[in-house]
Amino acid sequence: QVQLVESGGGLVQAGGSLRLSCAASGRTFSDYAMGWFRQAPGKEREFVTGISWSGGSTGYTDSVKGRFTISRDNAKNTVYLQMNSLKPEDTAVYYCAASLLGSWSYSQYEYDYWGQGTQVTVSS
Repeated sequence: QVQLVESGGGLVQAGGSLRLSCAASGRTFSDYAMGWFRQAPGKEREFVTGISWSGGSTGYTDSVKGRFTISRDNAKNTVYLQMNSLKPEDTAVYYCAASLLGSWSYSQYEYDYWGQGTQVTVSS
């Protein structure tokens, strides 16, 4: 079993930055790939970014490329999402997820464990 706890969400003005963290416990952190997803009101949950177990491979949805950066620290059992140049359309609940496949995936169905989510609100 894996427990994931996100933190770092909040209210920020457009153009600002936030850094989300996701702390994992329960299994060897480096056993699994990690992803960040988000869900805005009235919309389906969507893939934002993912990172492989080693950190050697990452992927981003087009709308966040060049603005968001995913990273992980296996020694601290934590994955991060640095979000810069935030836009109102980035407003959503952000979830981290863990996949035992070892490599990240765009599909939420490839992830085995989920955090409870953290709200990010970007004002215009």
